[in-house]
Amino acid sequence: MLTVPNAISVGRLGCVPIFLWLLFKRHDRVGAAWLLAGLGVTDWVDGWIARRFDQVSELGKVLDPTADRVLLVVGIAAIMADGSAPMWVGEAVVARELLVAGTAVTLAALGADRIDVIWAGKAGTFAVMIAFPLFLIGHANISWRRQAMAAAWVWALPGLALAWYSVVRYVPLARNALASGRERSGQASSGPSGRAYRWRLGSAT
Repeated sequence: MLTVPNAISVGRLGCVPIFLWLLFKRHDRVGAAWLLAGLGVTDWVDGWIARRFDQVSELGKVLDPTADRVLLVVGIAAIMADGSAPMWVGEAVVARELLVAGTAVTLAALGADRIDVIWAGKAGTFAVMIAFPLFLIGHANISWRRQAMAAAWVWALPGLALAWYSVVRYVPLARNALASGRERSGQASSGPSGRAYRWRLGSAT
């Protein structure tokens, strides 16, 4: 549990209030944009550290994508509220994240095995996390805001395509995870202890 990648993920979550403070309290779009972009980059940093130094943990497999989704949904919702990003782009990203998160919770409740994050999803999230800070800068009072806005679209459109492509890729993975989870659960309950457990459960209900 006490690993560098997990500490980075927790640090990302702790920086979310700072981002909101910069954007809404200080009205510092550039500062908020740099912070959000930096937090997006750390998503790749902690993954590299975990693999390079053999610090992959079960907690990290849950904490890392959770931190990603919290940062992404809160960050994009805040930028949409600020009026710095097109509504349809933000809605497409938030809808995808809510769909993936809701599906993951449902699969877990049904006893499915955990599904590893695929490359397309990580790449799409990374691209979106670069695009939205650039949308912020595109609405800031600086000389290169037009270049930033153009770059935002360069990152946003491929990012959206990869993010939704990953949703399609997750469908067969979800089916396999659900089938393998149910099979494993059935094998575990086929022994004497499993039969006794079912009898006790039936008696209790």
